[in-house]
Order: sequence, then C-alpha cells, then structure tokens
Amino acid sequence: MREPTYFLLVTLLDGPLHGHGIIKRAEEISGGRVRLAAGTLYAALDRLTREGLVEAVQQETVNGRVRRYYALTVAGGIAVRTEADRMAQAASLVASRPSGRTVSPAVRPAVGPA
Repeated sequence: MREPTYFLLVTLLDGPLHGHGIIKRAEEISGGRVRLAAGTLYAALDRLTREGLVEAVQQETVNGRVRRYYALTVAGGIAVRTEADRMAQAASLVASRPSGRTVSPAVRPAVGPA
C-alpha cells in the first residue's frame, strides 16, 4: 500500500470525513509528508470505493457545493490495520538491531606498486 493511500485510510479510522477534511487530516497526521491534491484525493477515493475499502455515507450542500462524506468499510478497516501491522513488523527488524555500526565498511582494493 502506498503512503498516501495508507494515510487517507487512517484519516477515516475515527469516522467519516469530507474531501477537504481528509486532505487536512492526512497532512496533519503524516507530519506534513502527505499533501493530497484534490484531483489525487478524489481519484483515490473512487478507486478505494471500487475496491470496497471506503464508501460515501452522507452528502450535503454547503454554499451551493455538494460535500460528500466518506467512511471506511469493514474491509477498509481490516486493510489499514493489516498494513499498520506489516509496517510495525518491518520496523521491528531495524529497531531490534544493536545501535552500533550498521553498515559494513567499504572494501577497498589493495593498491600495490604499479
């Protein structure tokens, strides 16, 4: 799962959000690393809806514009938690290593007389 998709799904763990709310929350929880453009967000929401991971659950009109709220499906909740577990296991491979030297010294060819 790509990072933007992961953070998009994470934003919905606490409940439904509309597009602008997802954009703001994803940037906030990712420490500014994930900045979803509106076009990217809605393409991802369409894809995730087709995949059964999110669903549109509410719609309202604000200032003449339709605001659609999205929520995780059961499958979406399972997918984001599965990805979090996978990342935690991968991180533990590094975290469990001693903090000493982690990279082998470069092997330099012996230099002899020409």
